[in-house]
Amino acid sequence: MTAQTRVEIIGHRGASFDAPENTLASLRLAWEQGADAVEFDVWQTRDGHIVLFHDETLNRTTGASGRVPDRSLAELRQLEVGRWKSPPFAGERIATLAEALATVPAGKRALIEVKCGPEVVPELDRVLTASGLAPQRTTVISFSADVVAAVKQRRPDVHAYWVVDLEERPRTSEELIAVAKSVSADGLDLSATPEVLDAAFAAKVLAAGLRLCVWTVDTVELAQRMIAAGVESLTTNRPGWLREQLALVTPR
Repeated sequence: MTAQTRVEIIGHRGASFDAPENTLASLRLAWEQGADAVEFDVWQTRDGHIVLFHDETLNRTTGASGRVPDRSLAELRQLEVGRWKSPPFAGERIATLAEALATVPAGKRALIEVKCGPEVVPELDRVLTASGLAPQRTTVISFSADVVAAVKQRRPDVHAYWVVDLEERPRTSEELIAVAKSVSADGLDLSATPEVLDAAFAAKVLAAGLRLCVWTVDTVELAQRMIAAGVESLTTNRPGWLREQLALVTPR
């Protein structure tokens, strides 16, 4: 078996090339396309629920105004989040974290990107526990090192990765490892930036005992460069397509 077939394929916001991002339809399609895992974004509502949504503001995918954290779950449920992508998805509603976790098939896992702050962790813990999923089947990820630290303090059995955009701010592997270790992170989830993330960079991260995932990989060329560097997981908007394309270029 080659590196191409071993690498984990993660559906970014589900199968978001084909379906409206962060919806149950997108998650289910990612599973149908053979994704090993899905990634989705979450916020906490005004009344304490956790919902799937990427932006802090509502307008891009709902046409409504305001911020997600300022609305109650009942108010958010009134909004439609599918039509902007394609008419067949009209009527799709904002999903809760519990609903998203209920889609995860046996042997698969979910990466939950927390877009808000550490205040979400108690409710996150409650929903994860209520889901019945084993701890290894859910991973919390965040751009906030404080969120990662809070998750690991409350739930040391749940994996948590620190997310970093290397294009926005290039950093050395040593710097990233130091921060990750300081918050007890289990891994790094980095932008797929080949100018920074090469084989030497990846080797240092892996040697430090950290998992290494990259995002967002939607071309075969970038996927091959990341695989050659040694990353373990590719997050893509096109999980089914990317797996098929990598199989076509894999030496037999």
